[in-house]
Amino acid sequence: MTTTHLLYLHGFRSSPQSAKARQTAAFVAQHHPAVTFWCPQLPPSPREAMERVAQGIAGWPDAAMAVVGSSLGGFYASWVAQRKGCASVLINPAVHPARDLARYIGEQTAWHDPAERFFFRPEFIEELRALDVSGQPAAGPELALIAQGDEVLDWREMAARYPQARQVVQAGGDHALSNFADYLPQVAAFLELAR
Repeated sequence: MTTTHLLYLHGFRSSPQSAKARQTAAFVAQHHPAVTFWCPQLPPSPREAMERVAQGIAGWPDAAMAVVGSSLGGFYASWVAQRKGCASVLINPAVHPARDLARYIGEQTAWHDPAERFFFRPEFIEELRALDVSGQPAAGPELALIAQGDEVLDWREMAARYPQARQVVQAGGDHALSNFADYLPQVAAFLELAR
């Protein structure tokens, strides 16, 4: 089944202005113009973020959609894929965000606009726990792009979390997966994006 609808989920403190989100949007527009692409700005609340996503994709065909997520967006992507039974691509995905983001409770700044501030609330940790689908088998095909040089997350935890995924483990690299553009043809092929 070819993919006609593609959802991109950005990471913590990130936005649709991230390099990977913009590269994906440009690649899809140029090479797969038949694909509907959506990268929403996610609110800080995990529950509200997934409510916004669920509403936005409510009319999408489950069998012809896919989701790409980076970092915290990878964690969210697994939740979406589990609900929709669709394929997913996980870029240096957050595996234990409830644990790792506990130290970020308080006021935060947005990566792409430091003037923009938001408050990461203690209750968001429980909201993350409620979205954790790590104990469930994959509901659709998974491709995990993992950089051993990730300075934020442990690549070994990512690899262990997605044992059934097709894994591309890159020596070196960084959390942003700065060479992500190199992987876009592989991502498109894996997801069988419509032309």
